[in-house]
Parts: sequence; C-alpha cells; structure tokens
Amino acid sequence: MAEDSDLERTEDPSQRRLEQAREEGQVARSRELSTFAVLLAGGAGLWMMGGTLSAQLTKLLRDGLTLGTDLAFHSDLLLPHLYALSLETMVAFAPLALLLFAAAALSPMLLNGWMFSGKALLPNFSKLDPISGIGRMFSAHSLVELGKAVGKAAVVGVVGAWAVWHNREEVLALAVQPPAEAIPHLGRMMWMAFAAIMGGMLLIVAVDVPFQMWEHSKRLKMTKEEVRQEARETEGDPHVKSRIRGLQREMARRRMMAEIPTADVVVTNPTHYAVALRYSEQRMKAPVVVAKGSHLLAGRIREVALANKVPVLEAPALARALHRHTDIGEVIPEALYTAVAEVLAYVYQLRRYRDEGGVMPELPHELPVPPQLDPTAHVPVGGSA
Repeated sequence: MAEDSDLERTEDPSQRRLEQAREEGQVARSRELSTFAVLLAGGAGLWMMGGTLSAQLTKLLRDGLTLGTDLAFHSDLLLPHLYALSLETMVAFAPLALLLFAAAALSPMLLNGWMFSGKALLPNFSKLDPISGIGRMFSAHSLVELGKAVGKAAVVGVVGAWAVWHNREEVLALAVQPPAEAIPHLGRMMWMAFAAIMGGMLLIVAVDVPFQMWEHSKRLKMTKEEVRQEARETEGDPHVKSRIRGLQREMARRRMMAEIPTADVVVTNPTHYAVALRYSEQRMKAPVVVAKGSHLLAGRIREVALANKVPVLEAPALARALHRHTDIGEVIPEALYTAVAEVLAYVYQLRRYRDEGGVMPELPHELPVPPQLDPTAHVPVGGSA
C-alpha cells in the first residue's frame, strides 16, 4: 500500500519541475485570453483608426472603379494599376494588422511572462500515432475543451441576440432612414453589440484562466518518489556528500601536515593536544597557528615535528588554550602573547645553543596562561583572571 501511494501524483510541482516544464515550452495557456486580447485590440484599433481607414478605403474604391482614358485604351497599364491599388490597400491595413499581431504575440505573456523555448519547435513524432490521437480525442481534456467551446458559443450567441433584440426597433428603422443617417446609426449599434459581446468574452476569460492554471499545475503533479529523487539530485546523495567531506578533510589535513616543517615550535599537552606555531617578525604581527590536533593527530604532529627537527615543548595549559581558542591560519589571542613570547624566546636560545654551543637554556615553567582560556581550569564564580 505504501508503494502504491508513493506512485500516485499527489504532490504539488516543485519550483525545479515548473522551471523544467517551462524550458520545454509547457506552460499554462488560455486561448480565450488570446482571443479576447485580439478582439479588444481590433476594436480599439478600429475606434482609433476608423476615420482614417474609412477615408483611405473610400479613396481606393473610387480609384478602383474609375476607368480613365489611359486605362481604357492601354490594357497593359491595368496590371500595374491593380498592383498599385493592392499595395495601397496593404499600407492602409498595415497599422491595424500590426496591432492585431502584437496582441496575439504578447497576450500569452500576461500568464507566463516572456518565454522562448527551442524545444517546443522540435518535431514530436509520437503525436502522429493514430491510437494516441484517438485517445486524446476522447480524453477528459477534450471533453472539457468541447464544453468550453459550446459555452463560449452560447454566451456570445445569447449576448449578440440580446443586443439585436434590445435594439430591434432601431434596426427596423434603418430601412426607412436615408443612407447618410442609417450608416452612422448602424455603426453605433454595432459598437454597442461589440461591447456586449466583449463583456461576455471577459466572463469566459475570467473562468478559463484560473482553470488553465489549475490544470497545468495538476498535469505537473509529482509522486512522493519523484520528490525524494529530486531532493537527492538537488542537495546531493548523503553518502556522496559524506565522502566528499571526508576527502576535503583529508586534503586539509595533508596541507596542514606539510606546514609543520615550517613551524618554529610545537606546543603539546603532552599527549592529548599539539599546536604548531610560526612567527616572522618582518611579515607577521603575532605568531600564527599552522597546525593543531588532538589524540592520534596530535601524536602525528609531534612525529612530523621531531622528524624535521622542530622543537617540541610540553606546556599543557598553553596547548589546551591554543587548541580551544584558535583555528589553523589564525594569529594567537592577545591574552597569550606573553606565554608564547616566553616559548619563542626559549626556542631562539635553543637554536643558538645548537648552532654555537654554550649553556643549555632552561625550559620555561609556569607560563602565564589566563585561567578563562584554559578549558580545564576552574575559575571561581565572580572571580577574575
């Protein structure tokens, strides 16, 4: 039962799923919105350009029906004359055609914004399968589209019939009116009918747009297994991520071990902690931690230090404080400057003794480590270091 529930598409599509569908050209589309936008743009274009377009068409009609002497006696001029009239007709309708084209091209952006997908242009031969085509013809989606078409025709028809019936007396009066009065009167009634039809189309759009968005979301719903698989692909497999982190730690450890031969001293606990310090008076404002570790790693740091003749000094409190309060690559805290200065002074004396001989320097004792920096020190409540 659990496996069956994992295969049911019950989960809302993720953002990644929506983006992938968008890249493939799968977005919510409303034909009714596009139709409404084109009709509205056409009506607005005729309203704004109607006078100019009417004058141009009247002139073209007059020029086309006028047969001059040249055209009457020179038939070879008829074809160029027809070409010129056709070109003028195209120029007259060009602004309206461009407006309609822009409305048809930009109306989908109201739902999905700007989008261009080359994948949507690729041929899909699976759509040529007749069995699949018949299945699509009798699918629930086709039935819904059929219902929408019938509803749209009914709404537009009812609104148009109402507009005609509401103005029936004015329509009948056109027959007895002079053409100069009848034509403007007919134009006003047509605009009223157009406005009523557009109101009905707006109602259809208000229903269709939310439905298309809901259907698009439903079509992209995911199973629980797909959600888990996407999470693994997005965030990475836990085992792989753990392996990567392990490799990163190993690489960082190798870099750290390679820095130990450049250290000036290694301060130890003596067995639990080891911290390697380096200091250059010309390049550093304070000593820097180049390596640190505890337990087995501390033992490895001591081995590398001894193998490279780096002094190893047992200073438990200082080693614990450095290990707790510093990271690799950081300078030591100011509170430990004095203690580390005594350690470095001993290291420089030891280095001079090895090079020049003389008196063996004494190991530093009771280094001034503030109790609040030592993890194992017990500071009295209300006391100060």
